[in-house]
Amino acid sequence: MPKPKRIILIRHGQSEGNVNKQIYYTTPDYAVQLTDSGINQVKHSANSLKAIIGENPVAYYVSPFWRTRQTYMVLKKTIPEWRYYEDLRIREQEWLTSFQAVDTIDEKARDSFGHMYYRFGTGESNADVYDRISDFLNTLFRDFQKEDFPENTIIVTHGMAMRVFLMRFFHLSVEEFELLANPRNAEYFILELGSDGHYKLTTEPRKYEKRDHPFQFDWNNPKYQ
Repeated sequence: MPKPKRIILIRHGQSEGNVNKQIYYTTPDYAVQLTDSGINQVKHSANSLKAIIGENPVAYYVSPFWRTRQTYMVLKKTIPEWRYYEDLRIREQEWLTSFQAVDTIDEKARDSFGHMYYRFGTGESNADVYDRISDFLNTLFRDFQKEDFPENTIIVTHGMAMRVFLMRFFHLSVEEFELLANPRNAEYFILELGSDGHYKLTTEPRKYEKRDHPFQFDWNNPKYQ
């Protein structure tokens, strides 16, 4: 099956919500926009990726949130598109269900419970995000079979979706997922196709040395041996 040489995941640039969470009192998450600094971050990443990709156009898959659309619009000025696909399945993890729900966000509680299964109020857990990313991958690999599909794919998405994508794509365990730190704004991961037909992650994601919450499964416990 034909495959592109590279799959690139990139997080949106700095957003208004990254700077001031109070914006969620008046603006829904999907409508939060990039800051001027965020636009400059994306321009910098675009130039770095251009040096890797060259002149070849790419297939863009973009979360429909405004900050990811804006990120795409900045990227395509430097890296031309072959085709643009907007896909709801790679949207941000849903934390907020109303303008006032920002008061219910307790990231310390999530950190102590574990990121995979924790749910903010009536929003999504990362297990929910995992399911929709899995379905998105089915579409992605079908698209790879198109005869004219380009050598490079850029997926413009969000930090948590990027981590879940890596978990699903490389079959990471829950414990391995928990060690992945959120990518910085406009940071990207590059998956390169090897001669063996498999993708390898060539950019090293930031990781926590250890996540201290009490619900870690111990594979080395003698009672399981």
